[in-house]
Amino acid sequence: MRDTTTVGAEMTDTQTVGAPTTGAPADKPNRKKERVASLWSDALGDLRRNPVFLIGAFLVVCLLVLSAVPQWFTASSPFASDACTLQNSLKRPSADHWFGFDIQGCDIYTRTIWATRNSVIVGIVTTTLVVTVGSVLGLLAGWVGGIVDSVLSRFTEIFFAIPLLLGGMLIMSGLGTGNAWTVSVVLATLGWPQIFRIMRSSVLQNKNNDYVVAARALGAGSLRITVRHILPNAIAPVIVVGAISLGVYIGAEAALSYLGIGVQPPEISWGLMVSDASVRWLQAPHVLLFPAAALSITVLAFIMVGDAVRDALDPKLR
Repeated sequence: MRDTTTVGAEMTDTQTVGAPTTGAPADKPNRKKERVASLWSDALGDLRRNPVFLIGAFLVVCLLVLSAVPQWFTASSPFASDACTLQNSLKRPSADHWFGFDIQGCDIYTRTIWATRNSVIVGIVTTTLVVTVGSVLGLLAGWVGGIVDSVLSRFTEIFFAIPLLLGGMLIMSGLGTGNAWTVSVVLATLGWPQIFRIMRSSVLQNKNNDYVVAARALGAGSLRITVRHILPNAIAPVIVVGAISLGVYIGAEAALSYLGIGVQPPEISWGLMVSDASVRWLQAPHVLLFPAAALSITVLAFIMVGDAVRDALDPKLR
């Protein structure tokens, strides 16, 4: 009679060898390969299905191409010595000149295309500076806290007391001359406090979450926690506000140029074109219509993109 212990051992070995490959240990690698949907991947999927975002993104791409290579869309240059002829002053749109001519006899279509560059430069450069400065200072204030937070918050309140457009008018008037880069720096100087407050508030909401406490308990340093954990979870509202504000900065540049203290001739801006057309727009509406329409479409496009991104990143709307 065989020993029951030996028989049991043989049965155990047989079960081990013949165990099905779908047991719990074999499932572990498969579970590791499963990709958990994150906020960003979900948002990207929502944006791909959002017609508002698709239309806005298409318009933004067109504007970027126009600003980068305007010579692809017009055969003439508004900076040529013979670009304007007084004999063509206020001529209405035709098959050869789609937008007609302005008061000085300049082709409005050509000037509208080339004016895209300055407006887009102001919007992108200003937004980049605002997001960078506001995010860095807001991240520092929210994470460090204490006296650093108090000093930065009080400093920010000083700039919050200055209205964006009024402060821009004051500074640009003092400078006397300006171009797209000067306007961008001035608007960024007055616009970063909004991003600072948003980033600071977002950091304060995330710094005491469980994943931050766990990372600190595992010995992660402040820099690693800030870059790997805090910043990715706090940046979403900043991106939303930045995208929406980009159109606002383009409108602010147009307002400054309209008042004669923004982009200066011989540079071209939609604000300058609207300013030139303001004295004769009743006599020749086309002089005002096309640059004003281009400005409105540009601002609307960026606001559409910003609104769509906000809806996609807001968990409450899911």
